[in-house]
Amino acid sequence: MKERLTDALYGLGWGAVKRLPEPVANGLGRRIADLAWSRRGKGVARLESNLARVVPDADAERLRELSRAGMRSYLRYWMESFRLPTWSKERIRGGFDPEDIHYLTDGIASGRGVIIALPHMGNWDLAGAWVTAKLEVPFTTVAERLKPETLYDRFVAYREGLGMEVLPHSGGTAFGTLARRLRNGGLVCLVAERDLSSKGIEVEFFGETTRMPAGPALLAQQTGALLLPVTLWYDDSPVMRGRVHPPVAVPETGTRAEQATVMTQQLADAYASGIAEHPEHWHMLQRLWIADLDPRPDQPSPVRSAPPSPRDIGAAPDRSRTEKP
Repeated sequence: MKERLTDALYGLGWGAVKRLPEPVANGLGRRIADLAWSRRGKGVARLESNLARVVPDADAERLRELSRAGMRSYLRYWMESFRLPTWSKERIRGGFDPEDIHYLTDGIASGRGVIIALPHMGNWDLAGAWVTAKLEVPFTTVAERLKPETLYDRFVAYREGLGMEVLPHSGGTAFGTLARRLRNGGLVCLVAERDLSSKGIEVEFFGETTRMPAGPALLAQQTGALLLPVTLWYDDSPVMRGRVHPPVAVPETGTRAEQATVMTQQLADAYASGIAEHPEHWHMLQRLWIADLDPRPDQPSPVRSAPPSPRDIGAAPDRSRTEKP
């Protein structure tokens, strides 16, 4: 029953919100965000806890301001996403303004393949639609198999409608397809700052340890593709902003696991620079740092038991986009 209700609510969002006049939809999103923020639920509390790492000198009042702005940014993502299928190509082309886009366009022109790796910031669906509409370049991504299956089908149909090829998050099979796309000079986009499984790579992030997916680094190692971190944010305009960070190179020395660790730390550092500049547009309403995990008294904290493998696809499950605030 809960799964059917969740699917129905998302269906209502896609069906109803996109028909509203844009000012009405924007106002509705802001009211929902403020209501969720005022209720102080688990998602809002977790967001403030995460922001306390990003802005360590912030007092309680400042953290509440940031979390309120964060919830408004989060609901802006949802309102845009519900309405994005109705946007014209011209609207999409003008809806995103990234800095240092030459890193991406030069990489695409080189024919070596490009991997874009992003944290949960801004609206990555809009950025992806911009790539297909403005640059006229198709790309491949992955999506977690959500429950119910009908909800997963909604997300796949939505993203495919924006011009993306969407693969199920199914380990080695998806990794092989992504590698083939890259070897053929294609573009792959992965949301990749959270992987708290035992297969994630440990990195330092805002002074504490977390785990991030190995997939972006492994794909770059195995295919020779260019690996580009990207961060996104909103300002007071209708246009989303972004930055393409300098490429992350494969180290010349070390084992594959050591190289992947160095590369993933560099991704984490790029994410941190973007998040620190625009913390209110980082939509992380889940636990991220290992210190926040709650192992059972009879169970030790999870420990990496093996180096990363191609089954560690690199696109962390995107649950923060589908959980209630």
